Formats: sequence, C-alpha cells, structure tokens
Amino acid sequence: MLAFFLIGFLVHLVFFAAIFDIYFTSPLVHGTTPHRVPREPPAKRLVLFVADGLRADTFFELDTEGQTRSPFLRNVIEHSGSWGVSHTRVPTESRPGHVALIAGFYEDVSAVAKGWKENPVEYDSVFNESKHTWCWGSPDILPMFAKGASGDHVYTHMYPAEKEDFAAADASKLDTWVFNEVKNFFEYAKSNETLSNKMKADQVVYFLHLLGLDTNGHAHRPKSREYMENIRTVDKGVEEVVLLIEDFFENDKKTAFIYTSDHGMTEWGSHGAGHPSETLTPLVAWGAGINGRQPGSNQQFQDDFLQEWKLNDVRRLDVNQADIAPLMASLIGVPFPLNSVGMLPLEYLNNTDQFKAECMLTNAVQVLEQFKVKMTHKKKNTLTFLFSPFKSLPLSKEQDMLRTVRLYIQQHQYDEAIKLCKSLIKLGLEGLSYYHTYDRIFLGTSVVLGFLGWISYAFVLIVKFHTKLTKPISKLDKLSTDHLLPVIFIGAGVMITLFLMIQSCPWTYYIYCLLPVTVWYAVIKEFRVIKNIFNLFLTLPPTKSIGYLLLFIMGIETMIVSFFCREVLSLGLVAFAGWPLQSKLFYRNKAMSLSWISFCFVLALFPLMPVVGRSPNITFVTGAGLLTIICTFVFCTSIKMAKQQTFGATVKKSVYVAQSLIIVLSLYIVNTTHSSLAFKHGLPLINQIISWTILASSLLIPLISSTFIFERLLSIYLSLMSTYLLFSTGYEALFPLLLSCLTFVWIRLEQETIQFHDISPAPKLSQMDFAQKVDTTQIRQLRLDDIRRSYFFIFFIVTAFFGTGNIASINSFDPASVYCFLTVFNPYAMGALMMWKILIPFVIVMCAIESIQVSTQLSSNSLFLIVLLISDIMALHFFFLVKDSGSWLDIGTSISHYVIVMSMTIFLMLLSRLAEILTTGRIRFQGKIKQHFT
Repeated sequence: MLAFFLIGFLVHLVFFAAIFDIYFTSPLVHGTTPHRVPREPPAKRLVLFVADGLRADTFFELDTEGQTRSPFLRNVIEHSGSWGVSHTRVPTESRPGHVALIAGFYEDVSAVAKGWKENPVEYDSVFNESKHTWCWGSPDILPMFAKGASGDHVYTHMYPAEKEDFAAADASKLDTWVFNEVKNFFEYAKSNETLSNKMKADQVVYFLHLLGLDTNGHAHRPKSREYMENIRTVDKGVEEVVLLIEDFFENDKKTAFIYTSDHGMTEWGSHGAGHPSETLTPLVAWGAGINGRQPGSNQQFQDDFLQEWKLNDVRRLDVNQADIAPLMASLIGVPFPLNSVGMLPLEYLNNTDQFKAECMLTNAVQVLEQFKVKMTHKKKNTLTFLFSPFKSLPLSKEQDMLRTVRLYIQQHQYDEAIKLCKSLIKLGLEGLSYYHTYDRIFLGTSVVLGFLGWISYAFVLIVKFHTKLTKPISKLDKLSTDHLLPVIFIGAGVMITLFLMIQSCPWTYYIYCLLPVTVWYAVIKEFRVIKNIFNLFLTLPPTKSIGYLLLFIMGIETMIVSFFCREVLSLGLVAFAGWPLQSKLFYRNKAMSLSWISFCFVLALFPLMPVVGRSPNITFVTGAGLLTIICTFVFCTSIKMAKQQTFGATVKKSVYVAQSLIIVLSLYIVNTTHSSLAFKHGLPLINQIISWTILASSLLIPLISSTFIFERLLSIYLSLMSTYLLFSTGYEALFPLLLSCLTFVWIRLEQETIQFHDISPAPKLSQMDFAQKVDTTQIRQLRLDDIRRSYFFIFFIVTAFFGTGNIASINSFDPASVYCFLTVFNPYAMGALMMWKILIPFVIVMCAIESIQVSTQLSSNSLFLIVLLISDIMALHFFFLVKDSGSWLDIGTSISHYVIVMSMTIFLMLLSRLAEILTTGRIRFQGKIKQHFT
C-alpha cells in the first residue's frame, strides 16, 4: 500500500501543478521589436518615488484638524500637477506591484513565489530601456530590475537587509537613508564631471524606493502615529529631493516627477489580498510633460473619496497600475516596455494633440506586436485544421485599422486617431489573452478526466480491499478481458503522445494528457468490482439510496460553502453537537456527551469572530496559556492511568511538568517580546533564542513520554501549544486548546460507538498503547459509520484552517505572528513560520484520527482512502469554480480555493506520517516502534 500512497502523492502534485499551467503561465512574449514615440519627448529625465505600502485614502485624506499630512504633494495636486488613484491587482505584494509599475505587465503568481530579488524570467522595463537609471532603496526590490538589464546602466544603492527590522524604533529611517543618499549622490556629482555628464544625458531615470511606510504599517498598523508621521517624513524628503534636482539641473524644466505606491494595506497591517485598502494607491505626477491642475466638476466615481478628501474641484484621473509604465516611457522618449499591457493615460500628458496621437499609435503597435508574436507561435505549433484564430482581430483588419490611424494623423484628425488606437489596444489585449489561454479548455478537460479517474480508482480500492461488498472473480473472467485492455490503452497513449509531439507541446502536457489514460486503465481493470457495486446499489430501496447520496452531497457542499462563508462552520459544529443525541451515545456516557456538546458550541464561536490579526490582544494569549496548564492538571488527575506501564510515574510526571513550565516560558517570551516591541527596544536576543529552541524541541519532547494513547496525546498537544502561543497575537491562542479538548472527547465517544455496535467488549482506552504490536486478525472492514468518521475528520481539518481566518487573511502578508522568532524581513523564513502556525491545528486533528484508527481497530489505509476521496471531490468542485473573468478579487479567491484544497490533500499525506511518528515514536534504549494497521 505504500506504493499507492507514493503514487497518490505524485498524482496530487500533478493536479496541484496543473492549475499553474492552466491559469498561471507567464504572460511574457519574447521576440518582439521595441517601439518608441517618433517625436521629441517633453522630459530629459524622470524621477520615480514609490512609497511602499502607502494607502490612497491615508495619503489624500485630511487629519482630524483638517490639515494634510503631505503639504508639498497636496500643493502639487491643487496647483501644478495631475493626480488620481492607481488600481493594483491581486496579489498586492511588493514584487508584482513594482513589476506592474516599471515593466507594465502583471506578473504571474508562480514568478512571485520564485523570489523577491531575482527574475525567474527575463522581462523588459522602463529602467532597461533608459540610458541610465540610478536606484536607491531596499535590497528586496532593486536587484530584480538591475539583474538581467541589458548593459551595465542600472545602478543600485541599497541599505543592508538587516535594517528592514519590524522591531526598529523608527522605520522611517529607511526613507531618511534614501533621501540622504540621494543628496550625497548629487553633491558628489558636482565634483565628478564624468558622473555629471551621465546624469545630464537624455532618457535618465532616478528611482527612490521608500520602504518605511510598509515597515511601519506592518509593525504599528496604518492608523498609527508612526505611519502618519512617516507620511510627513516622506513628503518632506520628496520636497527636498525635488528642490535639489531642480537646482542641480538649473531649473531647465526637463524633469518629470511621479509619486505612487506599489500596494496599500489593511487596517490591521497586512496586504496581499484584494480589499480596496490594498488595491487603491495614490498617483501624483508633475513636471515636464505633465498637465497642471485640471478643474473638475460633476465627477462620477463609485466611491465617495472626492468629498472625503476635499478634492471635488480638482479633476481625478484614475489609472490601472500597468498604465504608469507607458506614461513614463512617453515622457522621456524611451521605447515602451516590450511586455507592457498598459494603456497610456493621455489625460496626464501636457503636449500637442499630434504628440498624443503618435504616443497612442506607438502604444497600439507595441501591444499588437505581442499579439502577433503570440498568434504566430500558437499557429505554428497547432495542426492547421485545429487552429482557431482570434476572430475579432484578423490580420487584415489589424492592418486596415493601423493604416486608418496613420491616415487620421496625416489629416490632423487626432481625436479619431486616438479613439481608434484605444480600440486597437483593447482588441490587441483581448487577443493576447485569447492566445494566452488558448489551451485552457484542452488542459482543463485532461485534468478533469484525470481527477474523475483517480476518484473512481480510490473508490474501487476502498470497496475491493476494505469492505465485504465484492465477490471473488473467477480466473476465466480475468482471462477473457485482461489481454485486450492493455492493447487498447497503450494504443490510446501512443496516439495522444504523437498528437502532442506534432504540436510541439511542453513536457507537462504529456503528463496531464497521459495521466487519465493510466488511471482509467486501472479503473476499467476492476470493471467487475464496479458491476458488483452497481448491482448492490440497485438492490437497496430507492429512498434509502437517494437519501444516503443526498446526505453525502450535502455534507461535502457544506464544507465547500464554508470556504466562501466561515459562519457555515459554526452551523456545522452546532449540528455536530447533536450527534450523541442522534446516535444514542448520550444515554451511554452522559459526561462525555455533554462535554462534546459544550466544546462544539464553544468552538462554533471562532468562525463568528473577526479575522485574526485585526485586533491584537496579548491578554488572550496569556489566558490561553494559563487555561492550558489548568486543563493539563485536571486531565492528569481525572484520567485513570493504566496499571502496567513501561515508564515509571515519576518520568511521566516530570515530562508533563517540564512541558507546563515551557508553556509558562512561552507566555513570558510573548509578553516580554511584545512589551519590548511596544517600547521600540527591538526583539531581545535571549527571547529569540528561547523561541527557536522551543520550536525545535516541540517535536522531540513528546517522544520521551509514554505511548499510552491519552498520555502521548497530552504530551503532543502541550508541545504544539507551547509553540502556537509564540505565534499568537490574540484570541486564536484559545483555538488549539479547545480543538484539543474536543478531539479528546471525540476519541472517547468513538470508543463508545465501537462498544455499542460490537458484541465483543472493546479494550479500555486507558490501556491502549500506540506502540503495542498489532493483532492483524482484529483489523475490521469498513462500515457505514466510518464514512461519518472520515467526514468529521475533513470537517475538523477545514475548521482548523478557517476557524480563525479566511481567504483574505491567508493570502495577506502580516509578520506580527512571527515577531518572537525574527523581526528582520525575510520572506521565506517568515512564510515557513506562518505555514507551521497554520499546520499546528492540522497536526492536532491528525493525531486524533490516528488514535481513533487504533481504538476502533480500523486500517489506517481504509480510513485515509475515504478522506482522500472526499477531499478530491471537493478539489474537483473548486476546479470547476476557478474563473478568469470578473473582479480580480473574485479571480484570486477562486484560484486560492482550489490551491488550498489541493495543498490540504498533499499536506494530509505528509502530516499523516508525521502524526504516526509523533504517536508511535519514542526515544528510549530498547523497544520497537509499532506499525499502524495497514
């Protein structure tokens, strides 16, 4: 059976990777020709300020006294520049935000995961097309534009990564460092003729990346005094740099300035999802080639920001984030970035109508160039009779429209030319999207067939090996078909392979298309098992069959709906509370039944609470730790220990006492760390060392404890709780404690169900040992009640995942949970720690199901196959719900649902092994590790 789980793991990795090939392939097109505006640009140089993590509302709004926090930039808006809101896309992270701003395209998520500092794929940018670009700022952003740039003309000046400390007393010093370095640079240039000549050339860019706001927002929240003061610091620094540059270039009026942000931030200091506070960023432009103040009247927007910001009388010009790249390119006369999908916002330009028309034509030609290259590539690699071109923009229509545009420009009909260019750009982008997603239906069909085949195969295995529903198959029946099936499926595989080879498809396509052939062959081989199941289904009363089916579907749909609405989990837990009453367990063990009902109701409160992180409260963390110690004491004194044990009582008590003391130590670390951060003293080194030590030892200490079920589970839960407390910032610290209590009761009640249904008396739980050698004759077959157990397990896993958060909170980046471990920005270490925080409740549930499997004398393989079947049905459902149209929040959420379910399935396979090690493993000088039922 080990081979099956290894194959299953690989199959699910394929299903997981498929979503990236279908929806997250790189949008980049290579082999295009650069295009620039054939007119004299209005500016010789561009200064780009990016205030990382700056929200549009916080920047534009007035404070409580009616004063602006950015007097210089507010003055620009009201008198000498243009302004608007830049709309970003999900994921609202620093890397994709900067790529959209500077390269003009929206990076695929897989590229974001490959690194902050390097380019997983080569792409063009305004910096690359410039003659010289000087950058100052974060080592997490600047290198990705310097590396891969053609030539050696992008110069970076970065502070050490250690300065990006969320516990720093004043994160605005990151921005002050940038401004001071820029001042020193210009001062040095006055005495360096070579450098000065480079700076006074055309097509020069100066980029100031200002990370202080993002760091202060994470550490103190966007409504904090630190964040507000940082806005003032940045405004003052921008003013000083502008005056410095104008003085250096002797006020030649050839400098264009753009001030914007890569993403916003939620009220609780996170970003990554699609809330308006994260996707709306400010844009202010002024200087050479930029329109001055434009009066606004009767402006219509979906929001009420104009009135709130007191900017009703100044025209607001909103853009998409990728539109800023072509704007910058047109201002300094460099070619538009080759992969830009932005549309030039003409309202920002202060130039002749002819210049604007020529700019729009260049923009259209640059987009159409990508469209043609994409179409040519797809046509070349597709069989002629199968190729379906983009009908809205055939080659002849494109050429006719371009000729018409040029004719309009020659005839000085610039408005018509601009209008037609916008239509061309829109059609070009639609065509680009069409060819980018050309294989989506083909790949999607292959993945769905693979999914259905795998689900069918898992179901067949369950019935064949773990139930008594099938009849033996005679050798004569086997010989009649076994020789024919391989020929049919091998022939199908060869035909598919040849088809893919002719079309020069990527190697991943072979996996997606051949996988269904393999799994369906395995299913069809068991045709007689399927026939037996079908015949048995027909013998059941129709009402009973339909009832079971509807109940199964309703249970799965409830969990699916919980992904969209966390409150459904509360309803499910309330329904679970009635299980002892429905199954008559209440009358066999009232104490345990009442405990089950109580814990179900208490746990049902968590999905109704606000998402974790919005309101940090260390008091809850302290309370959770103290309650854990009290529960441990009550548990140890109330549960009767087995009489014969391999370790003495002193050893057992010392382990639990030590773990209780570690919990007290965790509480001390949490309180002193947050106190130190509140007073801006940074993360104490001793706290950091102790936190990492507790984390490292949390998986080892349980191996010292006794392997009797309840004793080992108590040790595991205490170890996990000590780590979880270090990750906690509020009420979520109570969640694993209550989940652990509920699983303890669940194990007891499942034992009662076995005693209720079995004639022979089941052994007592207190005497059951994880390490006890298994009597294989006692392993039983699956019953209908085991489907209910598997459903409980999946529901508790989903509850463990969404009990204290939702899709937005999971997608968002909020480092507050890891401050006990590190405060210096490190995306991979922080991401790994946050992932372990999410997985700790998973491990709790996994250990519980391991205990139930042992206590109910059920094969772990059979139980896990049912779990796999249910989770795969959910994943297939979410695969059909994935969308690529509508709002970017809806698109991101739909894809996140599928990724989360697939990740859960893969993690469950891995965590099942971890749970087995935690429950059966033991650090001792003698004795063997027990193997669970297989």
